[in-house]
Amino acid sequence: MNTAESAALALVLKERGWEAADTAEVADLVVINTCSVRATAEQRVFGRLALYAAEKKKRPAGFTLVVAGCMASRLGETLKEKEPAVDYVMGTDARSTFPMILEAVEKSVAKGVASGAFGGGIVACGEKPAFSFSAFHAEPGSIRSFIPIMHGCNNFCAYCIVPYTRGREISRDPASILAEIRLLAERGVREITLLGQNVNSYLWEDESKRQKIDFPALLEMVADEMEKTDGRIRWARFLSSHPKDLSSKAIQVMAERRVYCRHLHLCVQHGSNVTLAAMNRAYTRERYLDLVAELREAMPGISLSTDLLIGFPGETEEDTEETLALMEQVKFLYSYMYHYNPREGTAAYALPDRVSDTIKQKRLAQVIALQKQHTVELLQARIGAEATVLIEGVSRKSEDELICRTERDEMVVAPGDSSLIGEFAEAKLSLLRGNTFRSKETRILIR
Repeated sequence: MNTAESAALALVLKERGWEAADTAEVADLVVINTCSVRATAEQRVFGRLALYAAEKKKRPAGFTLVVAGCMASRLGETLKEKEPAVDYVMGTDARSTFPMILEAVEKSVAKGVASGAFGGGIVACGEKPAFSFSAFHAEPGSIRSFIPIMHGCNNFCAYCIVPYTRGREISRDPASILAEIRLLAERGVREITLLGQNVNSYLWEDESKRQKIDFPALLEMVADEMEKTDGRIRWARFLSSHPKDLSSKAIQVMAERRVYCRHLHLCVQHGSNVTLAAMNRAYTRERYLDLVAELREAMPGISLSTDLLIGFPGETEEDTEETLALMEQVKFLYSYMYHYNPREGTAAYALPDRVSDTIKQKRLAQVIALQKQHTVELLQARIGAEATVLIEGVSRKSEDELICRTERDEMVVAPGDSSLIGEFAEAKLSLLRGNTFRSKETRILIR
């Protein structure tokens, strides 16, 4: 989501005549788009701000510093108090103020004075404007693009800060989503990913409240629009999916409309019903396993990935064993695995029975080891298979090799040059090095 929103901010800059600086040290404007999901992400931002604060002392009228995103929403005016070098704080629901900020910055650049002379110090997030979606989110020259379809979250998982930084769920007008798909097709994008904090709960209503479009209906509309591009945009994905809202109808649409890739990131977080309830996840391990069975029956060969949160307050060894057992049953292609860190402002912050760092790290190591085993098993079983791949770029290690991706979200290295980037091809998964397949040749599909 941050990647998509950063691209939208960059487009606003470009439309106003700004150009990207080679380094922050020579920039007139520095924008840091932040995330608050992990405390470590915020710590990195403060480290970066300290570097820019030192640079501003060298040239106080030299550049303007803007902090945007979830961290800006969460901390608001206190962010400027903690780091006075920050000129503007722009929360996720205040991006409509960005042109006004730029106008003040442009005046300061033209006059060679500090941004404060023309409105610097305004805390944009304090204005609380209504959230609005940008019309376009593609990075220039990219063959893959993210399309936000909704903003915010209503789930209030006990460990999660997102509902407090992004607010309640707002769904984007489907007409705007389809218009962006048409623009992306014109600009050479071949694959799209629909984005939301919980895409499954997408629900758009017109002003009269008479017309309602839910997520399965949107998937149908997106597939119809993609088919109108005559194969220019061939693949679609979506994330993140909350298990409590993934419906049988959505699975059916995904299975029937072959524009949707045979991969799904379905966040389980834990394998223990006791821990899931404490996390306020609103589903059981049995419900999750039923969803997995339904997905695999509808789409044989689909790959699954997930998030796993270890060491939640009150977690026992038995709870950890249940998570390992669920992993053995599902066998995820890959997982994002992390241990619990308290986030002030969330429901879990005040929970008793915190797990010690030593035990958290030990349990997390068990989960990581099992996931590595499953990843190797699943990839080795694919050696010799034929797969359609999207050629994404040139390998960093060799100009004669290409980086490709299957619809199952597997990485493949194949021979070729940069002229093939953006093409779909058939590749034989000849051998495996690490977690990346090697293909001796690729056959370009009909363009």
